[in-house]
Amino acid sequence: MAASQNTSDANTYRQALLLFLAMAAATAAWLGLNLVFPGIQPTGISQTVSRLMIHGAILAGLWVGLARAGFNGNKHLRIWLVIAVPFTVWLVLVWWVAFASGFRARPGVPTLPPAIFLPLIVGLLLLLPSKRIGALLDAIPASWLVGLQLYRVLGGIFLVEWLHGRIPGEFALPAGSGDVLVGLLAVPVAYLLHKGARGATALAVAWNVLGIVDLASAVTMGTLTQPGPLQLIVPALPNVLLSSYPTVMIPALAVPSSILLHALSLRQLRRRVRGGASGAPVGATVLA
Repeated sequence: MAASQNTSDANTYRQALLLFLAMAAATAAWLGLNLVFPGIQPTGISQTVSRLMIHGAILAGLWVGLARAGFNGNKHLRIWLVIAVPFTVWLVLVWWVAFASGFRARPGVPTLPPAIFLPLIVGLLLLLPSKRIGALLDAIPASWLVGLQLYRVLGGIFLVEWLHGRIPGEFALPAGSGDVLVGLLAVPVAYLLHKGARGATALAVAWNVLGIVDLASAVTMGTLTQPGPLQLIVPALPNVLLSSYPTVMIPALAVPSSILLHALSLRQLRRRVRGGASGAPVGATVLA
């Protein structure tokens, strides 16, 4: 029995490695396309399409998760709207401010740090203690919150912009390479969780920690290298592209939303380890 389990786990890990290599090839092709055609990124088209797809995937996953958790009828719709409406308003507001150059580096109080930390703090305070969110996390597969963050490979655009001479390496190298690594690992780690492979939960926890460290490092280096009162590092190439549309959508929206997803994933994994949650739907009536 043990030998059979070991063989099964070995096969699962091999499949996860193949997924990693496939993701790496696709990411390399996408980065190469942006490198060869430097006019793609400034149009904002890829940023718009990817952001809308991510937003839609999160809202669709929320809808399905609430149904799996046992929330039916009006309660299902009401809870979904309570989360979906402010989440969408946040997206539209950040998009509008970014498009209007509201995050551009300028003398005085910087606007980008509050855009990152305010929704992050509010989101953590509202989502982490919520019993309904806990029921939702118990009902959805742990692989969902991990696999969703494959979009992090899009942060590799920082590497492309560095090679084009538009953004300093002091920021682009750690931020871009870290995002690509986290995004590439998201799919195989999600696959291991889906298959219930031995050690998958520990790997998922480590992946979440890596993702948070990467984002914290990117925010720190972005703040320290960007012109303004908080700048402590002055690169040869001014780091002004980071606060310009469409690139600014990454720190202003993707960073706080990604940290929230990491926090929810860690809460979900912790609940399953401590409570032995199996992912079966939880009766919504107990939370009424």
